[in-house]
Amino acid sequence: MNIRFTKMHGAGNDYIYVNTIKYPIENPEELAVMWSKYHTGIGSDGLVLIGTSKTADFSMRIFNADGSEAMMCGNASRCIGKYLYEEGLTAKTEVTLETLSGIKTLRLHLTKDNHVDEVTVDMGLPKVIGKVQLGDGYGYTEGVSVSMGNPHLVIFVNNIFEVDINTVGSSLEKHPLFPDRVNVEFAQTFQDGYIRMRVWERGSGITMACGTGACATAVAAAYTGKCGRESSVKMDGGTLKIKWDETDGHVYMTGPAVKVFDGEISL
Repeated sequence: MNIRFTKMHGAGNDYIYVNTIKYPIENPEELAVMWSKYHTGIGSDGLVLIGTSKTADFSMRIFNADGSEAMMCGNASRCIGKYLYEEGLTAKTEVTLETLSGIKTLRLHLTKDNHVDEVTVDMGLPKVIGKVQLGDGYGYTEGVSVSMGNPHLVIFVNNIFEVDINTVGSSLEKHPLFPDRVNVEFAQTFQDGYIRMRVWERGSGITMACGTGACATAVAAAYTGKCGRESSVKMDGGTLKIKWDETDGHVYMTGPAVKVFDGEISL
């Protein structure tokens, strides 16, 4: 059986997208591992399945490169918005998406030639757990714990490029404070709401970008007084605009969605 897929990325966070309405998949955990390998597979940060939903317009499931299932991915949700509109699965410019961390609303920004170049995602209410003490042996003693429907640990540093992300990120992902593991963001703040961030994602390792991580970082920066409630979070793969709205308390993330190529792969 041949499966048609689309490779897309949001700020460099790249996934393989499959429309399971047309191509049902029974073993996504195994396929995510096999297809995500760069030298022997398609190459990606994971596998994203687009499906039907009883509670929203469509549904999204995300499987990391190690086969574990993620609750939410902001970059993937933006790419799904572009996919749905440009593949003709919806004519709406405001789409609801069912995820494991709740229903998200996508607002599509169209170009003059009717393509989607950016998407704003209502990421919902963040849960700020607050400052946590990490103890000895991790390189850093304190971080800020924030949930965006998935767990994040934000660590503010003086120089982002001096962080040994491979060593520290992999260690902190499995910190005893987070029994289900955690995404780890390292962030350096500047003036005018500019934040430089790098990320270690649970289940995938170092990635070019993380949408929920950018949101968690912006929230942590506002919570600690390092930035206001609107930030530009620059990651290795690109920049996302984050607004933590004072009126409704929701976090709104705006950023690019890019199609790389279509392909087919045999099961």
